[in-house]
Amino acid sequence: MTANPTTSEKILLATIDLMAEKGYDGTTTKEIALAAGVNEVTLFRRFRTKEKLLEAAFSRFHYGDEMTRLFNEGLKGHLHEDLLTVSRTYHNIMNRNRKLISVALKGSSTLPDSVLQEASRNPKHLKSLLVNYLTTMSSEGKVVSSNPEIQALSFMWMNYGAFISTLNAKEAVSEGTLDEFIEESVSIFTKALSP
Repeated sequence: MTANPTTSEKILLATIDLMAEKGYDGTTTKEIALAAGVNEVTLFRRFRTKEKLLEAAFSRFHYGDEMTRLFNEGLKGHLHEDLLTVSRTYHNIMNRNRKLISVALKGSSTLPDSVLQEASRNPKHLKSLLVNYLTTMSSEGKVVSSNPEIQALSFMWMNYGAFISTLNAKEAVSEGTLDEFIEESVSIFTKALSP
């Protein structure tokens, strides 16, 4: 999130806050406009509908672009270090977006299909990035040749499971505990994939 959010970002942040608290169906565009400090006309001019607002929130604040940059610019071709970087980045982004993830999970049975599709776009993209990375690493002899799609899914589910287990916890998991989990799980994953 930016230090000085634009009007559109203020609207999206208000949408996330209110929907995390009241749910998709329980939140009105009038409440969103009031919380964002704009009139409802501005909200409709920029986003047209409540559905489009939530789609835009997932598009703007989820992890697809950051992960693409990470895979393109931040990985060094060393499996253990790269997977540590991916895991840490993933958890940082997911924790920053806890409210947005909560909206998707709590409303999964009532959210419009277009919103669910937008919410699922980023995990699909991350899987594609991981599959490409593991395929390249395999072709360079740095990872055992197996099934990169299943390897990518296993890595994602391991991290997603850790995040989800803390999402609604009464007490936050300490950074030390999360870092220990990341270190240990990446070490196990690296050992399993190393030739």
